Amino acid sequence: MSAGLDGIIAADTVLSHVDGAAGRLVLRGLDVERAAQSLDFEGMTALLWQGFHPLGGRPDDLRAAIGQARGRVAARLPALLPAISGLSAVEALRLLLASLPDGDAAGDAVMVVAAMPVFIAALDRRARGLAPVAPDVGAGHAADFLRMMTGVDPDPALARALDTYLVTVSDHGLNASTFAARIVASTRAGMVSSIVAGLCALKGPLHGGAPGPVLDMLDAVGDAAAAPAWIAAELAAGRRLMGFGHRIYRVRDPRAEVLKRAVRSLSSPRILLAEQVEQAALTALSRHRPDRPLETNVEFYTALLLDAVGLRRDLFTPVFAMGRVAGWTAHVMEQEATGRLMRPASRYVGPLAA
Repeated sequence: MSAGLDGIIAADTVLSHVDGAAGRLVLRGLDVERAAQSLDFEGMTALLWQGFHPLGGRPDDLRAAIGQARGRVAARLPALLPAISGLSAVEALRLLLASLPDGDAAGDAVMVVAAMPVFIAALDRRARGLAPVAPDVGAGHAADFLRMMTGVDPDPALARALDTYLVTVSDHGLNASTFAARIVASTRAGMVSSIVAGLCALKGPLHGGAPGPVLDMLDAVGDAAAAPAWIAAELAAGRRLMGFGHRIYRVRDPRAEVLKRAVRSLSSPRILLAEQVEQAALTALSRHRPDRPLETNVEFYTALLLDAVGLRRDLFTPVFAMGRVAGWTAHVMEQEATGRLMRPASRYVGPLAA
């Protein structure tokens, strides 16, 4: 028995391989570094869907289908947006996604991928007292999201950086949200229900909730000279340093380096401080926990990248879901094609009847 299911294999998959010891992530046969350099989000999604969906392996056709679907999703917004008043960004996205019907599996996969940027941009604009911006069905996924957020065509460098992020986080083994989606998929509940389950798992602070606090940490440090003392005080108080350590990786998270390069390309004003805080943190952690390697993880440079492209901190988790939905949908289709109903056993440790 493993309380956290560590080391338990629950599925065979062709989608991604996480090598925690070597610090390597393979996405459908491509190292994450190569995937982020050579593919946009639609290309990554088409690759993950290959063999499971009619548009798998056909990025141009998938790009067109997702663009058209963004338009259909946007038509639903006037009836849906009044219901999200008072909800957090993740709660609002959960409600909006749950409004989509489960129907044709292939169509649902395209629809739920297309819905993410439309819904996230609309809920953000509503929070700012602004009306939604209609999608440009011919635009790229990342670029159209930024355009729907701001109302103007984005700087191509910002769109490319966001594309890099979406590709980098598109899939990552059988993490908690992906596992939740596959469990629901194993019941044949349908694509939308499975994706909502994945999002619900992502809402928890132990999975997907750390990027925003990385910026809070940088704000609190303020100046590189203050970093060592601030970090020492946090560790002495028993608090975690956001953006460091990972359940699987025992060396540097390969996604961190991909995103670091992307942030540097944007000339983020935070990058110099972040690099200095990172080095101070790694030095302090090696002394504080010499028995446990705690290296930079994906959240550290995720925070800087999403901040640099203009996103509010409460949108970081929804935008993570916007990238991870490529993997979630692929896992749902893989589970439906090759898996069976998941029904693990439990070990009873309560009292027996007299």
